[in-house]
Amino acid sequence: MTAHEIFLALMVLGLFAGILSGIPAMLAIAGVPLVTAVIGHLFGAFDLGFLSFFPARVWGIMSNNLLMAVPLFVLMGVLLERARLAEDMLGVLARMMGGSTRGMGLSVLFFSAMIAAATGIIGATVVMLVLVGLKPMLDAGISKRQASGLICASGTLGQIIPPSILLVLLGDQIGNTYLEAQQKAGNFAPQPVSVGDLFAGALIPGLVLVGLYALYLFFALRPRADAPPRRQAERVSRTEIATTFLPPMLLILAVLGSILGGIATATEAAGLGAIGAMLLAAFKAAPHRAERVLIVATGLAAFALVALQVAGLGRNTGSGVAGLFAVAAGALIAIGTLAAAVRLWRKDTLRSALMETIKISGMVFGIVIAASLLSLVFRGFGGDHLVTELIGHLPGGHFAALAIIMLLVFFLGFILEAVEIIYVVVPLLGPAVLGTDISPVWFGVLMAMNLQTSFLTPPFGFALFYFRSAAPRSITTIDIYRGVIPFVILQLIALAILAAFPELATWLPHVIFG
Repeated sequence: MTAHEIFLALMVLGLFAGILSGIPAMLAIAGVPLVTAVIGHLFGAFDLGFLSFFPARVWGIMSNNLLMAVPLFVLMGVLLERARLAEDMLGVLARMMGGSTRGMGLSVLFFSAMIAAATGIIGATVVMLVLVGLKPMLDAGISKRQASGLICASGTLGQIIPPSILLVLLGDQIGNTYLEAQQKAGNFAPQPVSVGDLFAGALIPGLVLVGLYALYLFFALRPRADAPPRRQAERVSRTEIATTFLPPMLLILAVLGSILGGIATATEAAGLGAIGAMLLAAFKAAPHRAERVLIVATGLAAFALVALQVAGLGRNTGSGVAGLFAVAAGALIAIGTLAAAVRLWRKDTLRSALMETIKISGMVFGIVIAASLLSLVFRGFGGDHLVTELIGHLPGGHFAALAIIMLLVFFLGFILEAVEIIYVVVPLLGPAVLGTDISPVWFGVLMAMNLQTSFLTPPFGFALFYFRSAAPRSITTIDIYRGVIPFVILQLIALAILAAFPELATWLPHVIFG
């Protein structure tokens, strides 16, 4: 082995040792490469001049408009969770099911699929499902093991069903890596990959995964012998159903529709989602009828503008009736948003949501910056050329390389968090695949579905930790681990289906974006 290869191996081993030691991941991801680079320079194996590019990389991250969508989507999810809209939705579903074993399990699954598109924050979703859905499921005769697995698996659906923070981060990394890899391969005008492409590409695979979960629950759920008698389903009025489910669904349609309709970038749509979540939270907190009417009118005006743009009817708003409507709607949205912000600030909801958003976003961007330093040092040691050369000699070509990357991502999911995997694996190993004819959208959706398993796989699956923190002591850790095994297997089956049929990920983006 050459000196470069020895230092690369030491850096990789040190990186995993640092992360597993318990120190913050950001410090391990940045500190280990920096120390390795300094030691390598002393042995003549690394040129410290490479580190002079790091400030430019940090500036590129700071000026990346796409990454602005991350805190906005986080704020959207936190506000919806603080407003307890999800609890109301699940409560209505539980009353409609009346305690049926199979019906209750399927209700939690379909509810989770809906709310996943609105929140996308695993911790909040899993804890909320434990607090609101665990007892009704146990009362319906679902075993502790099955209920634990269902809640953990359903809580992770927000990582594959758009809009998803994970897809935003993947879109940023894959877009940049694909462009650079294609240019190195001689293609100087590659078709750019956007977050909208990944959102569209992940929609059908996400629904396939939900369908596999539903099929499993339909055949697996049987009431326990000691389950209490089933109660009769309650009659729920259409008005209650509409007021409970319609506002979150309109918000999801507005956010996704604006992206897939091509009228807004992911960042602009995330801003729309954050404002919509603020309006929904303020509506629930508003004590006066007049204030609620203003908030409803604001939301309807915003949704009408988005719907007109998606339908192609609002593209000429410079004059006439359309222009007056746009001006009036904009003024109404500004007034209503200000009123909603004041109401939530007085209730301390907005301040706490902003603090939580800063914490989560700070963690994400810290890892992004640290991973940029890791990638720089990796290339300084010639790691990119080494990986390309090794993968080029694999039997099976680029598809064998893709299989190895997917296998590596799956096993890394046992010990690392998804954000860490994205910013370590994609820039280091991605060029060997993204420089070929393999679809970057297909690769990205495969990565997203594979990364979703990292939240469920013991011992460091974060969904398991969140469930353990909120679940009663009567549910043991072994119950949780055994409960998630069938859902991990179903995720791997969905991953195999997607690998065998790339059109599941590439067809919809081609139809929408051409």
